[in-house]
Amino acid sequence: MEKRKIGSTGIEIAPLVLGGNVFGWTVDEQNAFKIFDAFVDAGLNCIDTADGYSKWARGNKGGESETIIGNWLKKSGKRDKVIIATKVGTEMAPNKKGLSKKYILQEIEDSLKRLQTDHIDLYQSHFDDLNTPVQETLEAYAQLIKEGKVVGIGASNLSPERLVESLKTSKELNIPSYQCLQPQYNLYDREKFEKEYEQICKEWNLGVICYYSLAAGFLTGKYRSEADMNKSPRGQGVKKYMNTRGFNILRALDEVAKEYNSTLASVSLAWIIAQPHITAPIASATSVDQLQDLVKATQLKLDKTAINKLTQASTY
Repeated sequence: MEKRKIGSTGIEIAPLVLGGNVFGWTVDEQNAFKIFDAFVDAGLNCIDTADGYSKWARGNKGGESETIIGNWLKKSGKRDKVIIATKVGTEMAPNKKGLSKKYILQEIEDSLKRLQTDHIDLYQSHFDDLNTPVQETLEAYAQLIKEGKVVGIGASNLSPERLVESLKTSKELNIPSYQCLQPQYNLYDREKFEKEYEQICKEWNLGVICYYSLAAGFLTGKYRSEADMNKSPRGQGVKKYMNTRGFNILRALDEVAKEYNSTLASVSLAWIIAQPHITAPIASATSVDQLQDLVKATQLKLDKTAINKLTQASTY
């Protein structure tokens, strides 16, 4: 399996990352363990989660995803086989949120405990905290890297201005800097990343691990009318894609998938993997069968004609 470097961290990941938002929500621990084992057996190695996953589900308080991953790491003994990426900053409780140094140093201990590991490979700012200077946040990360609790750091959901400010601050202070950006990016949601972030990532040599790679499932082709939105708990999230441009993208995906005897999900992910500025897309699976469909994307090499067809169909 091809491996791709994340900035200058020394971390190398396969070109598809397993999304951890479903664990403890639509996937229970028993099925999660099966998915993790199949994921590693397929030659993939990076699992992305967050302290807040899956707080939104009824009865949850956050930390469920990390806990399930940690239980698997302990039971399987496969910690050395995987790159664990998690995030900090989302609201866990009224007084538990943000990117202050005090909170980061406190919250990582909870994540390490839940994950049952002594270090996190990629620790990421999940949401910006405008009340905390970027220097304070970065100094917290620098301390964690020095202590060996974190290997590399990344950012998600920062404005372009705050991202650049953070990168310049690290350089000026000669402290560890963000090596990775986690933006929303897929065949439909291209404009914001391509116009506002892509050049920054090139200039600063940032890895790019994108989320919402299948547009909440819309790009799998299973949602083609409003009636289809009741097919899954995430179905309501696809309504914004049901327009002329969205259906043009599905038509192009149908054609390419037929040509390659593949699925829309695999082709959608293969298009992202083929983009020169992307390290890997994140995709979640609720079953081993679904995972196998995602894994096929890493083996699917689209030719220029297919890539151009999809790029043109999704022009914004």
